[in-house]
Amino acid sequence: MYQERTYRNLFKGINLEFFDVCVLETDLCIGASRNLYKEALEPIKKYRKQIEEYIGLHPEFLTSLEPIEASQQAPYIIKAMCEAAKKAGVGPMAAVAGAISEMVGNELLAYSEDIIVENGGDIFIKTGTVRKVGIYAGKSPLSEKIALEISPEMTPMGICTSSGTIGHSLSFGKADAAVIISKNTFLADAAATALGNRVKSADDISSALEFVSGIEGIEGALVIVGEKLGAWGSIKLSPL
Repeated sequence: MYQERTYRNLFKGINLEFFDVCVLETDLCIGASRNLYKEALEPIKKYRKQIEEYIGLHPEFLTSLEPIEASQQAPYIIKAMCEAAKKAGVGPMAAVAGAISEMVGNELLAYSEDIIVENGGDIFIKTGTVRKVGIYAGKSPLSEKIALEISPEMTPMGICTSSGTIGHSLSFGKADAAVIISKNTFLADAAATALGNRVKSADDISSALEFVSGIEGIEGALVIVGEKLGAWGSIKLSPL
């Protein structure tokens, strides 16, 4: 069933044309200097096929909630998902949305200097201008009120969000939003899941942020639970 993703209005900005590309469960919103639908479609199909074929041979890749090792013959996207999952202490599929975002985004940089690829709240971004990425946190009073300010020198980077109160993705926590920024979108996605899993209440914000601050490659993190917010690292907030 199609679910309208109204939160996508939170990162749409000037100077880019935004368009959607859907292949089965993969539903990307992409911003570029022009409509690159055809250019995006093939890499989406390619990387989906690599993941699907690997799962066919290694079904534990789909179901494991703990890190696993990739086979030596695995394609890059599989190995990178497993590596990110290992650093964050989660299953490899926790990195799948960020993986698709980054892999597709990197290919589209051949056609546009600025690229934003959003996949279920997980974003790969390369920008030449300062941009704001709004934070959607469900029923929290902070939802759609604040934004991450992203400067060009920070990119390319990943901005990934996990939630225990929004959407269908698996989370063992109760955070309205658990956000990670990293140069590695695979890692940002996996670590956002790990961060969200550790937040059962607002009392857990500090310890959860301390945990992700120890993961090499994480540049910043933010957690929202109700009206409470905690942040660590290179997080610059501004009103939305």
